Amino acid sequence: MQSIVVDAGPLIAMFTRSDRYHAAALEFLTRTEGVALITNLIVVGEVAAVLGRHKDLVACLNWIVENMEIDSNAGVDLPKAILILQKYKDLPADLADASLVAMCERRGTNLVASVDNDFDVYRLPKNKKLRNVFFTAN
Repeated sequence: MQSIVVDAGPLIAMFTRSDRYHAAALEFLTRTEGVALITNLIVVGEVAAVLGRHKDLVACLNWIVENMEIDSNAGVDLPKAILILQKYKDLPADLADASLVAMCERRGTNLVASVDNDFDVYRLPKNKKLRNVFFTAN
């Protein structure tokens, strides 16, 4: 199985019991045990911004460091992410989403985990669809 690129939503849900996706996030982790999970610092920043002074922020950040690969090429992906933002300007696309789409393209994967359905719209080169595996079995 390929690596799965993870958006902020599942990470926030994992550490927020009141989040409507909390149970799905825990199930996702069980289902993907042993699969490489990848994110980037833009997403980590979004997680920190949303959780703010949430009591589990440090636990969440530690979990990310210990259990995920943090792709360090967000700067390399930024020009592509800007193009993606321009292409999808009619969507509520944000920099984190665009950076993940750019990272998927660079890394040659189409597997993402997100609570957002925007990833159903984004396309990789040659109109290849991204496959959101957060809610579905791999």
